[in-house]
Amino acid sequence: MQNVTLHWLPNCSTCKKAKSFLEQRGIRDLNLRDIKTEPLDRREVETLAEMAGGVGEIFSRRAVKYREMKLNERALSDSEMLDLIAGEYTFLKRPVLVYNGKAIAGFTDKSWDRLLAES
Repeated sequence: MQNVTLHWLPNCSTCKKAKSFLEQRGIRDLNLRDIKTEPLDRREVETLAEMAGGVGEIFSRRAVKYREMKLNERALSDSEMLDLIAGEYTFLKRPVLVYNGKAIAGFTDKSWDRLLAES
């Protein structure tokens, strides 16, 4: 089994479902990273974005702060999105699974099964 990291929030119901999903598929040796207590720095966010196929894949437009800051009213550059994620964990779409050098943000059975099958 390759190195598997789950960037998550332990109290998030979707994150809990994702962890359970991995365990049901025999992946029990997870590196769990609580993004609230162990925030990602800018370099780590850049790496995750590269592994996921771009910063837009890991940026959460559902975050309350996204609307509060009126970010929905303008186009954000990749650099701005990276800065926002690095500065505030709520801008990271979660959970994020890192598996065999690839990352996927947000949880659906189908997309996660596809990533696990690729390796």
